[in-house]
Amino acid sequence: MQSSRVRATPRPWRTGPAIALLCVVAVVASFFVGLGRAPLFDVDEGAFSQATLEMFQRHDFLATTLNGQPRYDKPILVYWLQAASVVALGADEFALRLPSALCACLWALFTFLFARRFLGVPRALLAAVLLATSLGVYIIGRAATADALLNCLIAASMFAAYLHLHTGARKWLYLTHAAIGLGFMAKGPVAVLIPLAVTLWFCWLRRDLRTWARAVFDWRGLALFAVIALPWYVVILARDGWAFVEGFFLKHNVNRFGGTLQGHAGSLVYYFPVLIAWTMPYTALLVLALRRIRTVWHDDLQLYLLLWFAFVFVFFSLSGTKLPHYLLYGITGPTLLMAAYAPELRSRFWALLPCLLFFALLLALPQVLRLLLEPEVGGALLPKPPDAYYREALGEIGAHFGRWAYALCGLGGLVAVAGLLLRRVPLVAALAGAGTVGTLALSLVVVPAAGAVLQGPIKEAAQVSRQLGVEPLMWRLNAPSFSVYRGAPTPSREPAPGDVIITKAKRLAELPGYGYELLYSKYGIVLVRIKA
Repeated sequence: MQSSRVRATPRPWRTGPAIALLCVVAVVASFFVGLGRAPLFDVDEGAFSQATLEMFQRHDFLATTLNGQPRYDKPILVYWLQAASVVALGADEFALRLPSALCACLWALFTFLFARRFLGVPRALLAAVLLATSLGVYIIGRAATADALLNCLIAASMFAAYLHLHTGARKWLYLTHAAIGLGFMAKGPVAVLIPLAVTLWFCWLRRDLRTWARAVFDWRGLALFAVIALPWYVVILARDGWAFVEGFFLKHNVNRFGGTLQGHAGSLVYYFPVLIAWTMPYTALLVLALRRIRTVWHDDLQLYLLLWFAFVFVFFSLSGTKLPHYLLYGITGPTLLMAAYAPELRSRFWALLPCLLFFALLLALPQVLRLLLEPEVGGALLPKPPDAYYREALGEIGAHFGRWAYALCGLGGLVAVAGLLLRRVPLVAALAGAGTVGTLALSLVVVPAAGAVLQGPIKEAAQVSRQLGVEPLMWRLNAPSFSVYRGAPTPSREPAPGDVIITKAKRLAELPGYGYELLYSKYGIVLVRIKA
């Protein structure tokens, strides 16, 4: 195979202990600062967290349910990790999100270790910072879902697979099979598909399919995969039978690709704006890497990274169900290419401009929200005008973001990034510093404010129901976090006289001829008792 080393790192990009420490701080700050400040966000965080807690309530740690109904969306591994965290720390937001934060840190660490081998320490540090502080990874690394775990294991399998192809060492082959096995326990077939397809494509282009076949069908590797991945599947299939096959393999895997699930559709260009958003605030480096695609074909490592991203991008663009976080399965590839070509970026201004625009947008956000609430403006800019619930929520978010602490945060971030632009510090340090400032602003101000408005009423309504000792129903509302904060499953059915229901205020007019007693109301969320 061809050499996989880029040109030597220019002297201005050499790093010392101080810059290395700053990079570590950037990664840790991105995933841990303020991790438990915001309530759990529905639907995904609430669903994963409630399914984990119901395992304790049912004393059953083999399968998951959501509000008493079987939940076959994902395999068991992430629920076990969340359960271990709950046992150690208690059932709160920090504990439920901690497994994702730790997996995201491992993801960044694996990226650094891999990049250090081929790109050198300065670029490896930058790669870890770019990955950890980019918007997409920041979000998924702090979410109580399975995606940070899956991305960590996909990255591990892809790195180990390349190292095996590059060196021929069998230890990397077995680590690849082990990581794929764990990924299969985290989210299922996608953890097998990506490394299998990308390595096949890569070896085919290098006219070395024999090496690929030997690696894939190595009996020791397959045995290791089977020992890790199959026991739980065998047990759950024996226990739940066709219901698990239909719920997991058919509905949440085959049907997701072949059709639109839960309304998550999109066009063939869906992931182009997602790529720009997920790599923010490092758009300049993304553009630089994309402009070097012609040279990628002459280097094994760069070709491998490009194929990794290209397969994920094309495969999920063709999928009937599209969600933004699917693109993260391949985002490590362009991130490493961005770090590899970063020393060629001549303008500090272009490198830091997206960070400046980010804080400028934060300062302008209250006014933007007010404009969107104007019927003539919102009607022209939004696909459809927000209904009463979202108008009230947007108004309250605007009020939170209009406070002096928020304005001070936005202005302070703008000044900090401007200082990094003007001072003669290495660009690695400048990008790490800007990324750290940006994630701190999101973690300490933006996300908690949004959570207080969007999810705070759900949490408070659950606490009110516990104080009143009632057993509410969830009616025409999908908010699993309500069950998390109530401490018990919440069924969904049509209400009857005497029932207590949690719903949106706009739904009260749809009650079938009953009066009601208002028990709680805030930001468009209500808890009411149906009168006899």
